[in-house]
Amino acid sequence: MEQNPVSWFSAAHERVGGAREEMARLLGVDSSHLAFVFNVSAGASVVYQRFMSRGPVHTLVTDHGYGAVSMGARRLSQRTGGTFNVVSVPLNATSAEVVDILTEKMQNTPRGLLVIDQITSATARRFPANEICKKARELGFATLVDGAHSLGVLENPISLDADYWVGNLHKFACAPRGAALLYSRDADQELFPLIDSWGAELEFPRRFDHTGTMDTTAWLTAPFAWSLIDKMVGWDNVREWSSHLADEGEKILDAPLRQWMDNPFPDVGQKVGPLRLVRLPLGLGQTREQSDALRIPLIEATGIALSFTSFHGQGFLRFSTHIYNSLSDFDYLASEGIPLLYQWASQNSTESNI
Repeated sequence: MEQNPVSWFSAAHERVGGAREEMARLLGVDSSHLAFVFNVSAGASVVYQRFMSRGPVHTLVTDHGYGAVSMGARRLSQRTGGTFNVVSVPLNATSAEVVDILTEKMQNTPRGLLVIDQITSATARRFPANEICKKARELGFATLVDGAHSLGVLENPISLDADYWVGNLHKFACAPRGAALLYSRDADQELFPLIDSWGAELEFPRRFDHTGTMDTTAWLTAPFAWSLIDKMVGWDNVREWSSHLADEGEKILDAPLRQWMDNPFPDVGQKVGPLRLVRLPLGLGQTREQSDALRIPLIEATGIALSFTSFHGQGFLRFSTHIYNSLSDFDYLASEGIPLLYQWASQNSTESNI
């Protein structure tokens, strides 16, 4: 690309189209329903843009939703004169309870757009996306499923019952950063890239293959990354190992955590194999801003990279496992990371009492 950008970009859309068709083949879906985007938030914005001229647009999200995606839904409603509602779903709600809660809310809300997670970022739990989308269609709602964590984690990652689904390839699927997919159940011809290029007048999804001089090498290498892991390990083996390692990791963390709390691992209703949630000590990470502020100090102090989240005033540590992880990672987290977190919690408690 850098050696000869003129030649590269003149044929870039053909390469992107080929990579898109290959990803569709690997995932078992129709390539005419699939487009590349740079991340889930970008894909969600494409969907919101599609509804922007349909005012008023009423949107529903849950309190488990990813912040940027929920913000986009709220902006869509504000700009079109619609209503924005956040549905509260208990952390430990079963799949059936989640469907019932959302169904009841849709029955008492003007028809619009329902935005749900397939696997939640803040709470590391799964939602029954296909069942919810079927019920939403019966009630006249369009659906957008945030599948940011689904590719590589779920055997069938694309929610085919959703009107729109978006998922990241640069998480568990190990593509370079800036690679994600947007799937449209009906190959919606009102979906357009956020930035127009020379393919703007082509049909969906070919218009998304044209990105001007944007660097799309992450898209081009995504099929290779997926195929390499499948060839070397096998995705079924990846999922089995990651889930097993997460189970064993919880056992290693249990003893040091129980020095400070009785129940460190909350019931999340529908657990996800490689993603797990761990309660933080009282007073630590109680808001999104407070939980975000823990990540870099922990990396700098220990070299451990973890996610920190909050839900209804409770801070959480969220870890994820992959084939490059081992039990020794959890031994190190138990001996170095967990004590440091409790040291910080103790300091916060002391300072608040001064």
